[in-house]
Amino acid sequence: MKVLIVVDMQYDFIDGSLACQNADVAVAKTLKFIKAFDGPVLFTRDYHPANHSSFTDYGGTWPIHCVAGTHGAEIHSELLPYVCEELCFDKGCDVAVEQYSGFDGVNAAGQSLAEVLELLDVQEICVCGIATEFCVRNTFADLKEAGFNVRLLTDCLAWVSREGHEETLKELGF
Repeated sequence: MKVLIVVDMQYDFIDGSLACQNADVAVAKTLKFIKAFDGPVLFTRDYHPANHSSFTDYGGTWPIHCVAGTHGAEIHSELLPYVCEELCFDKGCDVAVEQYSGFDGVNAAGQSLAEVLELLDVQEICVCGIATEFCVRNTFADLKEAGFNVRLLTDCLAWVSREGHEETLKELGF
């Protein structure tokens, strides 16, 4: 089976406190890809408590973003019709732990992304999302390390900086 993993296409990364370059294009191209895709679509989501340790207000390096229950934490509305609870994986929920990889996420039933991928008997994974240099890179790398056949949809990405995006793509072999 072939699956698509959409990484962190949330409002704070699209037009909010951590808005990334190319985000609108990445959402539009991802939506187009999904409409033609024949397989399950899985989503990862940054989903932090309001006092998360990664926030600058609490000693971290990032502005407040993707706080659980806020608009900024929501997946883009055009992608919502493709989101189902058992295939949506939240990460960064523990106040003391920073998690970039969707591989660290769990769904509402407490299942990890790895567990669900195994249950689905996945043969190939396509990955897209926000941001190339952080959550996309870490999710892609963890999937590869776990032995999955992974394809990066390079035209469905958004990034913090163009230079960081290009360096990450080289690092990942693209």
